[in-house]
Amino acid sequence: MIRVAALYRFARFDDPAALRARLATLCATEGIKGTLLLAQEGINGTIAGAPEGIERVVAELRALPGCAELDVKWSRAATMPFLRMKVRVKREIVTMGVPDLDPLTEAGDYVAPAAWNALIARPGTLLIDTRNDYEVRVGSFAGAVDPATTSFRDFPAWVEAHRDEIAGAERVAMFCTGGIRCEKATALLKAEGIGEVHHLKGGILAYLEEVPATESRWQGECFVFDERVAVGHGLSAGSHSLCRACRMPVSATDRASPLYREGIACPACYAKRDDTQRAGYAERQRQVALAERRGTTHVGAQPSVAAAD
Repeated sequence: MIRVAALYRFARFDDPAALRARLATLCATEGIKGTLLLAQEGINGTIAGAPEGIERVVAELRALPGCAELDVKWSRAATMPFLRMKVRVKREIVTMGVPDLDPLTEAGDYVAPAAWNALIARPGTLLIDTRNDYEVRVGSFAGAVDPATTSFRDFPAWVEAHRDEIAGAERVAMFCTGGIRCEKATALLKAEGIGEVHHLKGGILAYLEEVPATESRWQGECFVFDERVAVGHGLSAGSHSLCRACRMPVSATDRASPLYREGIACPACYAKRDDTQRAGYAERQRQVALAERRGTTHVGAQPSVAAAD
């Protein structure tokens, strides 16, 4: 059984490039695969491997400056979900594109999943989903504002366009999948002079894991950036799959559409692809099917595992 760790921490890394080689060597030694992103603002990524190896790598990450409380979401996979190990140095560990923003010192207040329902039920609370439009379509909290962004880079422009609405709320509560985007989003609002700003500690995944379904205010499923595609309460497997043409989540209704062809097209991308592209996807899908019959995995069948964007 493979153990998977999705992790992040805003911390102060003066020389992330120096960490890159060290962590790449460690991951290679332990047989770990996945992606780690390093920047001066901290670390973000998802890695997988044998339980003992992944524990050693996470322990090493927690020994980095400011990372003792590294936020880690654990899950398991029957087979290795990554093809290789990548350790990259970036300008930001989750890209917002706002210079001089410091989530380490400027972020809003954490709210534990057990206290989240009470917060968002309070009159005067503006609840904002900081994820992208395709994620929100899979599920969200009842009553949450959807910024309808296609990338986290679009979020600052949305905040600017809705400044009066945000400033007029008594308090703002924000959430995302695992906590990293909403934490950075609270830093943006604090830098813009918004006083009372909160974010869900551990994100939606922590909420779905800890809050009973009978008490939950969550509606639908939660899109995740790994082979599960979406999860429900208790982090149980969801009903969504992934379109291998456009990498968007596909619901049961989408799969029933005449525009859906497994591995080739879905309702979201059918009109955006031409016949030549679909022919290429069809050939890839044929190769995937042949590999399955041989008992191997074709590279085209690998899930879309990525950092939140």
